[in-house]
Amino acid sequence: MIALFLLVSCNQSEKKENTAQTEKPLNVLLLVGDDIAFGDLGIYGSEIKTPNFDRLADAGIRFSNFHASPVCSVTRSMLLTGCNNIEIGLGSFDYSFYPDSKGKPGYEGYLTDNAVAITQLFKDEGYEVCKVGKWHLGGEAAGGRGPLEWGFTKEFGILSGGSNHWNNLRMTPDFSDPDYMNKKFEEHWTLNGEKYERPEGIYSGELYTNQMLEFIKAAQSQDKPWFSYMAFTTAHFPIQAPPELIEKHYQFYLDKGYEGLKQFRYERLKMNGLISEMADPSPENDLVKKWAELSQEEKEYQAKVFATYAAEIEDQDNRIGQVLDYLKESGQLDNTLIVYVSDNGPEGMEAENPKTGNQDFGKWIANNYDTSFEAIGTANSSNYIGTSWANAATGGLSWWKWFIGEGGVRVPMVIVPPGAMNNKYERAGEISNVVMSVKDIPMTILDYAGIAHPGAKYNGKDVVAPTGISARSFLDGNTDHVRTDADWYAFELFGNGYLMKGNYKLMKVRKGMFGDGEWHLYNVVEDPSESIPLEEDFPDMYNEMLVLYNAYAAKHQLVEVAEDWNAFKAASE
Repeated sequence: MIALFLLVSCNQSEKKENTAQTEKPLNVLLLVGDDIAFGDLGIYGSEIKTPNFDRLADAGIRFSNFHASPVCSVTRSMLLTGCNNIEIGLGSFDYSFYPDSKGKPGYEGYLTDNAVAITQLFKDEGYEVCKVGKWHLGGEAAGGRGPLEWGFTKEFGILSGGSNHWNNLRMTPDFSDPDYMNKKFEEHWTLNGEKYERPEGIYSGELYTNQMLEFIKAAQSQDKPWFSYMAFTTAHFPIQAPPELIEKHYQFYLDKGYEGLKQFRYERLKMNGLISEMADPSPENDLVKKWAELSQEEKEYQAKVFATYAAEIEDQDNRIGQVLDYLKESGQLDNTLIVYVSDNGPEGMEAENPKTGNQDFGKWIANNYDTSFEAIGTANSSNYIGTSWANAATGGLSWWKWFIGEGGVRVPMVIVPPGAMNNKYERAGEISNVVMSVKDIPMTILDYAGIAHPGAKYNGKDVVAPTGISARSFLDGNTDHVRTDADWYAFELFGNGYLMKGNYKLMKVRKGMFGDGEWHLYNVVEDPSESIPLEEDFPDMYNEMLVLYNAYAAKHQLVEVAEDWNAFKAASE
């Protein structure tokens, strides 16, 4: 009898313990890479080894038909709200405004008060809501509010779109300063709303990760659930990285060159089931240089720049590993939902190129930074990968950051549901080409946390109701889709627009952004390089989707952009 009593008691105790474990409030780890291309990560076919991304992919689901926006802050606005960018102030963004859009609703260039961020809803539920890294949604001179006014209880990092990875310097000059050409400028760093004196010589990934771990540990010590938004500034320019990570990548890129890397990644993407076996690489782009046309010295320089870019990605992988290790050691991994996403495709800006860059910016770099081969990757360097490496990095997709071609908007995204890291998730390791928008991520996070979105009213105020769709039913294996053909979505920036309906994408790129100004229809699953237009084959679908897009444009009063306007030139004005 005593033995039976002990057995029953132990079983009841174990049952209570297990119940308590399953009833733990959900933690959320939202990881955002900066300017990471579809082909950049090892889990997407890259030559760059990313073992900690492997841990995420092996436990969760990789998405191969996920779309962000083509630029940083616009994606982040949708990522935190589930709304269309034009509805919440990011119809344009701070680095490039179409003149006629200034002052118009939806074109403020920062997250506006008619939005409700999911971070506000988590704060309302008693969560510790932490942000480290890049904000880029307002709070600077351009207007808007910083993270502490959007539900974050703790914050650390920068308000702008990027910074030097080794010190407190800005990545760009202050063009309003009459003497900007002859000096460097300091970045504004904050810790919980107060000015922070950023130490020199500590790499951005290390700085951000250490602070995020402090935030998580503090929440744990108070027995509070947490939502952690870890917004890396890697691999955004300036291209800088720890020197010990750079050399190992150099020879590979020197041997491959632009075309070789593009072909290598294209074949790996196909081999790993991340693009269709029928897919062709994107057609030649007139803005892209030929590797054979470079001198040996230029090849060596370019190879080291991209090796540094690869080192940035490797560092990001290492930092994610640090966080995963701590969560495992502290017993928090099983009740944590993990999402990784890039904000857009790779940056193809070239300062010296009048078509895709700002020549004054290039002169500023030459005047204030060491442009030697030896300096690449250091704090006193300022490089960018440029159009040719950006074109190669996507592995055969068309275009890159700033553009609505798949190379600009199709990016890596992984979701690891809570508990999946314990090897009991039935869908672990899957790759899916279901259609998903960045607007769907916040709704998925809320769904797993059991937090209802208030819709069009929040704290007695009218707000924009989100149009994102939760992917939880798909992730839980209850459906085979996130969006049906009826769940289309549209997007516009710089007068370039597209509409996704199922696997079909209707898009138009203006001549001022190197398009032909015409609408074209593509099946982006079968043809991710957007090289086979289908409007003549499917005229009914083409017309139906065009009607939907025009209705979207009219509803949101999208400002019509002149055919010849160039967003890159505007960024320098």
